[in-house]
Amino acid sequence: MIRRSVHLHTLLAGVLAVVLAAALSVTLTAQTAWAAALVVQAESYAAQSGAGVEATADTDGGQNVAYLADGDWLRFDTVDLGAAGPVTASARIASATGGPGTVELRSGSLTGPLLATFPIAPTGGWQTWATRTADITTHPTGPQTLFAVIRSATPGDFVNINWFSFDNGGGSGGPAPGWVGIDQAAWNTQLAQFRAMTPATVPAGTVRVPEFNATCTYSHSKPDDPIVAPGLPGASHMHSFFGNKSTDAFTTPQSLSANPGTSCTPAKDLSAYWIPTLYQDGRAVESDGVIVYYGSRLPDPSATVPFPQGFRMIAGNAKSQVPTPAGSANQFFCAGEGGEIGRSADGNWPICAPTAKLVHQLLFPDCWDGKHLDSPDHKSHVAFAHNGTCSGDHPVAIPSVSFVIGYPTSGSATGLSLSSGMASSIHGDFFNAWDNAALGHRVKDCIVQSAKCNSAGTF
Repeated sequence: MIRRSVHLHTLLAGVLAVVLAAALSVTLTAQTAWAAALVVQAESYAAQSGAGVEATADTDGGQNVAYLADGDWLRFDTVDLGAAGPVTASARIASATGGPGTVELRSGSLTGPLLATFPIAPTGGWQTWATRTADITTHPTGPQTLFAVIRSATPGDFVNINWFSFDNGGGSGGPAPGWVGIDQAAWNTQLAQFRAMTPATVPAGTVRVPEFNATCTYSHSKPDDPIVAPGLPGASHMHSFFGNKSTDAFTTPQSLSANPGTSCTPAKDLSAYWIPTLYQDGRAVESDGVIVYYGSRLPDPSATVPFPQGFRMIAGNAKSQVPTPAGSANQFFCAGEGGEIGRSADGNWPICAPTAKLVHQLLFPDCWDGKHLDSPDHKSHVAFAHNGTCSGDHPVAIPSVSFVIGYPTSGSATGLSLSSGMASSIHGDFFNAWDNAALGHRVKDCIVQSAKCNSAGTF
């Protein structure tokens, strides 16, 4: 068994050079005061006209309302938007055509007071999902009847809807955190300090790749998830945690910063990272090292900014239970001499040579909306860069985070399993608690200047 993370660097060096180069070319179209959003699933309507329901490929699974056209509508009863005051409304939509058209939210009746309007543009397909937001300035208080009315000047289906969410910023602890806004003053201060940093001189001969990393060893396991199920210990499948040693169901930005114990190098990275636990023949196989790479896949990374304190996001889909044979985008692979020598009986897992080991690389989005630390599905506040840029609803370039996870096993013919299910359910969580100065200097020196740095943040 390889027990030191430095050995993981040595074993994977050649393989990771290929894997990370390929990643650069990827084009991808309770104890805490959480801001809890009310989420209304589209298929939970009390009445409708013109609506169909289908299984959704969106990250939360379940169903969506499908193929809506001009004049179609959905009615939702006893929807309480909370106390008087502004509300941020969101619609999770997909569209192959874009209409053009809109989705209107009205109170009381089909022609009642207009609360919000969501313009619909093409998202890339009927199951390519995007989140649209709109501000509700005033609304009735108490339970009300809410109508979603579909408008278009042209005939034909043009929009699918998965859910609506409503956030007045005044929620309290609960299992489904919603749109969590940034502290604008603190973020402005962090940005100003970052922009004032003088970049270090890049020595001659430095590899010009925008990258630095944190090298982490396994810390502990718990059936907790402070992003998906905050304040609810035992509510999740088993997770293996890296980084901050205090991470549990009650983790907050404040608790991470207050607990300096970490299994990562550098010590100033107090972030929490976690993945589902891997099992072989019913026995947990804990990773012997995770390298968390921070980089950029953008042609011009110079506009990249650090993460704000408390930023969090998820990559992958814990609910995905589909075959992942060799060659699939989400596959586990073998690193080391001899590489892969076979597949498990079900084809989902590689069998590695005795001199190799099981590895997975998990890639996170690299564009941010600039407004929220989290979103209802923990993904809608971020997106993957499109055509080499961050634009539209996610205009802010953030470091591209990638977990490279090594396991001290060669696999077996009988296969492996994750605590979340099949190999396709692999996912990872990132909860930022870097020291602002340490993170800022690495982004400024390594990513903005396109220079390869080590875990110490030096060239």
